[in-house]
Amino acid sequence: MVRPKTAQDLGMLKAQRPQVWLTAYDFIQAQLAEAASMDAILVGDSLGMTMLGYSNTLAVTTDDMVYHARVVRRGAPQTVMVVDLPFLTYRSPEIALTNAGRLMQEASADAVKLEGGRRVAECVQRLVSEGIPVVGHLGLTPQSVHIMGGYRVQAKTEEAIVQILDDAQSLVQAGITALVLEGIPDRVAELITERIAVPSIGIGAGQATDGQVLVFHDCLGLSERTPKFVTPFAQGRQVLGQGLEQYREAVLNGTFPDSDHAYHIADKEWARFQSRCPLSDTMSQEVKRD
Repeated sequence: MVRPKTAQDLGMLKAQRPQVWLTAYDFIQAQLAEAASMDAILVGDSLGMTMLGYSNTLAVTTDDMVYHARVVRRGAPQTVMVVDLPFLTYRSPEIALTNAGRLMQEASADAVKLEGGRRVAECVQRLVSEGIPVVGHLGLTPQSVHIMGGYRVQAKTEEAIVQILDDAQSLVQAGITALVLEGIPDRVAELITERIAVPSIGIGAGQATDGQVLVFHDCLGLSERTPKFVTPFAQGRQVLGQGLEQYREAVLNGTFPDSDHAYHIADKEWARFQSRCPLSDTMSQEVKRD
């Protein structure tokens, strides 16, 4: 099957096969994701933690998202790119439209993602009505970290399950293209997946969703800490660390660079230079200048 080219193509995969999404935040990450045939790249506001050194996502701005999304687009021109609307950038439908419009126009996003249920349904409707595909996000929503009391599993009570089901259905009715489910029990994620017509993309939501998304750094073992729901598919931090140690040792012991890593001048040209400007004279001039 040909790789999906638009956000709408992702919706058609719901009954066909699992989708594989990955976050990316820079050119090299995007190139690797596209080379691995990811169905979609998510430029998440998680870049605040993975790339900018913040303790959470709240400080990320629309300018940050535009910058990183433009870089990712250059690295992955053929892959569907979903870009997060950051904290407080969709307080109303008009504010959401302004910021989503920037991501579409300035970064060539294929869709935007926002967090929340019924409270953002009006924003979703406004964006969709203007031709902007929207991906929803329910469960553990990082932009609400302070209200949730930290990064905790959500939808663990009867009342919370009813609420997340209602939120999911409200988002679908508002026109979302797909729905990210993060940090919820697997049976709850399975129930939501069965009841909605759009693909569910899980992260810490079990295996019954229509697809999975992982943070690039978690997926490749680059993070300092590995979340419970992650299997690192490479030991990137260890491998890169070892490489840097080997580089340092090679410089210190004189094995790098060697002759094979140097540029050379032809003996004939070097001899002509020496005949015109003897090396001893050149060296004596250097000594005088010192």
